[in-house]
Parts: sequence; C-alpha cells; structure tokens
Amino acid sequence: MGRIENTFKKLNEKGETALVGFVTAGDPDRGTSEKIITAMCEGGIDILELGVPFSDPTADGPVIQRSSSRAIRQGMTLAGVLEMIAGLRKKHEIPVIVFSYYNPILAYGNRRFYKDAVAVGADGVLVVDLPPEESDELTDIFDDTDFSLIRLVAPTTPKQRMKNIAENASGFIYLVSKTGVTGSDGLDTTDIRVHTDMLKSVTTLPICVGFGISTPDDVARMSKMADGVVIGSAFERTIETNIKNPDLPALIAEQTRAYKAQTGHP
Repeated sequence: MGRIENTFKKLNEKGETALVGFVTAGDPDRGTSEKIITAMCEGGIDILELGVPFSDPTADGPVIQRSSSRAIRQGMTLAGVLEMIAGLRKKHEIPVIVFSYYNPILAYGNRRFYKDAVAVGADGVLVVDLPPEESDELTDIFDDTDFSLIRLVAPTTPKQRMKNIAENASGFIYLVSKTGVTGSDGLDTTDIRVHTDMLKSVTTLPICVGFGISTPDDVARMSKMADGVVIGSAFERTIETNIKNPDLPALIAEQTRAYKAQTGHP
C-alpha cells in the first residue's frame, strides 16, 4: 500500500478528511520555502502538493501566478523541486504530489522525470494541462503502481466523462469546485455536493475538492462531502503578505493547524 492510499485509509478510520496543501516550490526563496513545507508538515498537513513554478500558469489566479514569478526569479526549476522532495523525505513521510504544467516535465524528459521523481520519494504528479486523451505518453512509462497521475475533474464534466476519467485514475481525484481560476471567491455548496455525489457514483477513489477554499469554515463545509480539501492560494497569500517576516514558517504552521482542526467528520 502506497503513502497516498495509506493516508486516506488512516484518516477514514479516524473520521477525518484529508487536508491537502499546495505551495509553489522556491517561493519566496528556496531556503524559506523548505522551512515553509516543513512547517506545513508539522502543522498537520496530510498531503503536500509542491508546485513547479511555470511562466504561464493559465489555470491559476494572480496570487499563485505571482508566486511562480518569484520562484522563477530565484532560480527554482523542476530539478530543484525534486531536490526539495528528497530533503523533505529525510524528515517526513507524508504523501507528496508534484504539481506541474506539462511543459516543464516535457522539457525535463518524461522518462527521466518519472525515474527521478520515484527516486526522491514523490508519490505522484498532477499535470494541470495534460488531458486524459493525451496522458498515455506519460503514464505508459509508469511501472510503479504507487506513483499516481492525479486526475482533474471540472464542474462542467458530464457523468460519462467523469466515469472515463475515473477508470484510469489512481491516488485520488481532484474535483475542481467551480469554473474560473484558483483563488477566486465564492463557493456554491449545493452545486459542489451535486458534482461530488455524481463523481462518487462512478468511482471508489478518494475525492478531494479544491479551488476557492480559503477559510477554516470553508474546510468544515467541504469536509462534510469530500474525502479531502485542497488549499493553495490561501497559503500563498500568507506567504506574499509576509515575505520579509522571519516568523513566516510559524504563521504557515498556525494556518495549517487551523484548517486541520476543521477536517473532522460530523
């Protein structure tokens, strides 16, 4: 049993929803970024999504776009992200997902990426702009069944396509809560429940809901319907507003604990 599956199993036994946290690797600089992800782990994050900075993050809102720009200016690359995961593995065993657009992986080399990602202890990859119809060129390389390509399902995805996506998924499925980009406001709980229930009807994989979740109250509401809650822009907003603050890692740990406290099932 891989780390992702084991994490969801243990959380389910405890009656908890997974807290999935995203940050851009290398933001605001590599040293601080390493302290931030350690603080998230110590604050109770269940799964870490470590973002590969990219020059054209089309699915992301302005907060994460700016985080990518800062990390790129500091020289962060996909190779650097993998090095950070290797360092994290010396201290923590939580599942780590490489969150990327396809261009950095393609430039790095698909086979080389897979080999190196597994070697450093990554548990999977989420490629924002790689549609299921084109993903075989990456997944055909995978020979480690515990290394997952995390699939995305949009709120506009019809049930039959959800089923098709789920049939080739592993790890968990990332359900986008709404149309638009990351960090945008407004959550329609009723609409999200409809899409979550529809997705649950075609898969037994854990379902994690993301986009627009920013407060502990949001986490509590989403925890009632999903197996996991994904938060990214809210963490990056804290980073952006505290770049020069030496207590930034402690602030992120506190923020993580506040979110995690709301993941218990009613």
